[in-house]
Amino acid sequence: MKISYFKNCLILVTVLLSGLCPCTSIASIASTAGQKPNIIFILTDDLGWGDIGVFFQNQRTDERRFTTPNLDQFALEGVQLRNHYVPAPVCAPTRASLLTGRHQGHSGVRNNQFDKALSTSHNLATVLGQAGYRTLMVGKYGLPGGDRNAYNMDEWEAFPTRRGFHEFYGPVKHRDAHSHYPANPYPRGDSDLHRGTFPWYHNDKQLTKELDGAYTTDLVTAFAKKWLVEHQANRREEPFFIFLSHTTPHAALHVPSMPYPMGGGLSGGVQWIGEPGNMINTVGGDFDEWFHPEFAEQNWHEQEKRFATMMRRIDDSLGDLIQTLKDLGLDEDTLVVFTSDNGPHRESYLIDLDYDPTSFASFGPFTGIKRDVLEGGIRVPTLVRWPGSIPAGALNEATTQQHDWLPTLAAVADLPAPALSDGVSLLPHLTGKGTARESTVYVEYSNSGRTPDYPEFPAIHRDMPREEMQAIFMEGYKGLRRDIQGHDDDFMIFDLKNDPRELHDLAREGDFGDGLQQRMKDRVLQIRRPDASAPRPYDDMHVPAISKVVPAPATKWALYRGDFPWVPQTAPLKAVRTGSSETVSLAGIGAAAGDVVEFTGHIEAERPGNYTFELASSGGAILRIHDAVVIDNETEIDGKAATEGSILLAKGLHPFTVTMLVDEASRLKFQHTDRNSGMDSFE
Repeated sequence: MKISYFKNCLILVTVLLSGLCPCTSIASIASTAGQKPNIIFILTDDLGWGDIGVFFQNQRTDERRFTTPNLDQFALEGVQLRNHYVPAPVCAPTRASLLTGRHQGHSGVRNNQFDKALSTSHNLATVLGQAGYRTLMVGKYGLPGGDRNAYNMDEWEAFPTRRGFHEFYGPVKHRDAHSHYPANPYPRGDSDLHRGTFPWYHNDKQLTKELDGAYTTDLVTAFAKKWLVEHQANRREEPFFIFLSHTTPHAALHVPSMPYPMGGGLSGGVQWIGEPGNMINTVGGDFDEWFHPEFAEQNWHEQEKRFATMMRRIDDSLGDLIQTLKDLGLDEDTLVVFTSDNGPHRESYLIDLDYDPTSFASFGPFTGIKRDVLEGGIRVPTLVRWPGSIPAGALNEATTQQHDWLPTLAAVADLPAPALSDGVSLLPHLTGKGTARESTVYVEYSNSGRTPDYPEFPAIHRDMPREEMQAIFMEGYKGLRRDIQGHDDDFMIFDLKNDPRELHDLAREGDFGDGLQQRMKDRVLQIRRPDASAPRPYDDMHVPAISKVVPAPATKWALYRGDFPWVPQTAPLKAVRTGSSETVSLAGIGAAAGDVVEFTGHIEAERPGNYTFELASSGGAILRIHDAVVIDNETEIDGKAATEGSILLAKGLHPFTVTMLVDEASRLKFQHTDRNSGMDSFE
């Protein structure tokens, strides 16, 4: 193996490293408020693109429709992200990717790995904590690690307070979010799993009986309101980050026991009382029997009234929370995001009631539901509000994905995103200032079921097996594969702008030659890494080389100076010095402790093979080949940092990036082994 380089690639690198990337910094906005802006991220569970009025319900002519007045007002005061995608069409992998900023080609939680431990790498809580934020997680978690059937905090290595959150209030395990009355056994549950009580936790204290009669949508909202009041009384000098993770409208179609209290904010809405058995002011009434009056007298099935009532409860809680911010004088200083973890569900967990999202077309104008990589399963409604900093009533059509939120919120906190993140900052999309880098939108997921045979769906997708699925967005088109048997399987290709229902497969209709089809097949191998816990039919494929052939003489490097708490993404940064060298070496660069140095170039594989790379940096370093992370020398696992990584490479040229954080030792070692021809050193 030898190193080779390209003039046209070097031009691109020079532009990025010279600080010409027109990315938006939030520092000027933050300074006007006297501190960094607060952040509230609201994640709902199985809320579909069609479940919000301004996205779809308001346009429906069917008699079965519901309104979401507070969400509609929220949208009028902020921006709608109309083409925002989840990393996977089910909750656990989505939540892991959202928190860590890594898409499903790099995440440690894939498929249906519920309760698997969130990785030790950077996440939203650790990054914002580093920026001085007080962090709270309230609501559904589902990523603790340990035995899924046991409740032993000693085994929960990834308990929220062990992954950067200062405080946690909610259910730890995935299944404990299936009931919306956690302290009350429910006789209509469809199995023993859903008939019992479900423990919640406040930090290390388990709660069950204390929550008697408490409905989860109200409970998490009341706790968040209480926390905000206490924070302003005791820690107002600290910005805050609240990750509010609703358990609704997923799972048991439980409804509240009474109307949502009038008003909202400090003097109305749900209120925290804090007495065991009387935790909030909506405890009491008729257990699981109150229906919103807008739907109670409708000639609908009971389960439809239940779902619509659950949606209005979420809507009421959002209005209550926004009013609380206004009452506390925090409205203009707080960025609020509202979104969902995947498309709509078809469960009720009630033994005598079935539910399908066809009742309200919760999938919107699309095809597919939860567990599909069709649009209805992965495109989610997303609203962002920040008065004075985000234009009101804006629509953004950019194709983006939830792993973009870590770089976005890092930028809000005026920090560079970790280099491990696959995302880009969405601030230019939100503020309308600057030009955003293109998002990598990629999905992989496996499920043994089939897409429902709903008449609303086109025949091309009805009752089709899911199995191994994959989606990639490239060049304005979506590539989709399902029931993948091998990497040679073709993608279906859809023009979503003109065909949102994915009715016309352009690959099948002959509108595309082999060009885009092959580029999609190449790209999905160049951006991901196999995971032994979630094997794929394409794991044993060699990563394709690039086709460019004009070499340049040397490795390019760039030096960045600043206060870096981790190995950062360099695209938004301005290099203080650039140059070239014959090897990946710190010699002659003039780097000091705390600096970041990034090397870019190309490796030429003289034959297909499994190439092992060594990268050891005492300050931490990341090696990407193409966009695949081959070595993460920054994150320690079991007290050790990785110094080696292997990747299958096809014959030809492969771009690499080494990004390192220099410390006092300033030690860097980069070499590779070609198992066919021995070892070359780039030290």
